[in-house]
Amino acid sequence: MPNIAPPPLKNDCFALPPGVEWTPVDDALALLRDRLHPVASVETLPVGQACGRVLARDVIAQRSNPPLPNTAVDGYGFAGGRPEGPHVLPLAEGRAAAGVPFAGAVPEGQALRVLTGAPLPEGVDTVILEEDVTVQDGHIAFNGPLKAGANTRKAGEDVQARALALPAGRRLTPADLALLSAVGVAEVPVRAPLRVGVLSTGDELRDPGQAAGPGQIYDANRPMLLAMLQRMGFVPVDLGRVGDDRAALRDRLDQAAQQTDTILTSGGASAGDEDHVSALLRAAGALQQWRIALKPGRPLALGLWQGTPVFGLPGNPVAAMVCTLIFARPALGLMAGEGWRQPQGFDLPAAFAKRKKPGRREYLRARVRDGRVEVFHSEGSGRISGLSWAEGLVELPDGLLDIQPGDPVRFMPYGSFGL
Repeated sequence: MPNIAPPPLKNDCFALPPGVEWTPVDDALALLRDRLHPVASVETLPVGQACGRVLARDVIAQRSNPPLPNTAVDGYGFAGGRPEGPHVLPLAEGRAAAGVPFAGAVPEGQALRVLTGAPLPEGVDTVILEEDVTVQDGHIAFNGPLKAGANTRKAGEDVQARALALPAGRRLTPADLALLSAVGVAEVPVRAPLRVGVLSTGDELRDPGQAAGPGQIYDANRPMLLAMLQRMGFVPVDLGRVGDDRAALRDRLDQAAQQTDTILTSGGASAGDEDHVSALLRAAGALQQWRIALKPGRPLALGLWQGTPVFGLPGNPVAAMVCTLIFARPALGLMAGEGWRQPQGFDLPAAFAKRKKPGRREYLRARVRDGRVEVFHSEGSGRISGLSWAEGLVELPDGLLDIQPGDPVRFMPYGSFGL
């Protein structure tokens, strides 16, 4: 099959409806879901090489699983069930084993030695476990009752031939490879891995190991975002960091557009003098600055650079991580061909108290202990240690809330985002 690339995104794919200034979280997510589409190309791979890839089309079972009726245990097979009480049956010559079926039919009223996975021969539809049987002088003895069909598997009881084995958009797991192999699928159409570039901006940034002078900080966002993308199943592309130099940033974005399918930048997403990401996207006529009603991470710049989507994340690491989880993760999944994936959440009792004003959705760093949700002691967006302390996020809806210990809150573990 040829490597086929989908059409590019439209220049106005991130445009907000007229008159919209503050965008509720749900509206922002709906816009991304409706405007984006898969951008990863399609190729065909052997099943054994496809783990972690996203199915481009539905996969149909080529063979039933199991292909034939078979025995689920080691024991003795015969026809029909047996009522309560003792029973004695003569043993037929031979046996049935997995890969070595019994040649011929088992006469009515006789039993045959059968091993787990063996196809049921003609004249056998019921199996009794060997530990429930006494064998002596070419006969077996056992006590009923035993239902007809006991300890056997029907052909196709797992998956029928020509039935849907796995749907398009599924990111293949090791268990999926077992299923596909069992139903006779040798090759699958999959999306090429989505290449996601990560670029940090700002004169104040230094890499760990470098000397950092007054007013300079170490770049925490880039290693965090690159690792997140890898854990989520994308291909991270390290674009390095660029100072507050618009020409250098333009050159780096030009290079990135040739290397990646989409770009995450951190810093420079607002409208200040040194916010060069938003300034360049605005000059290219492809910027949308979304003022999202959430905490943390209000500014989010979105646009296209030479046809490549750019997510301009806040420079604060806490806000950058939250915006990546809430907005970039489902959008990247959609562009990778997975479809729109909502993170799984669980309603659990709070181990904290909090009063929240209406108007913004909030995400708190949280973890679960003894069945109750704890939150980090500070909501400060500069507290990077809270990201490490946490095991997920608590999502607080947009309205007024007065949470007391024991009240149910929505906890979304990091694992539900693919971390």
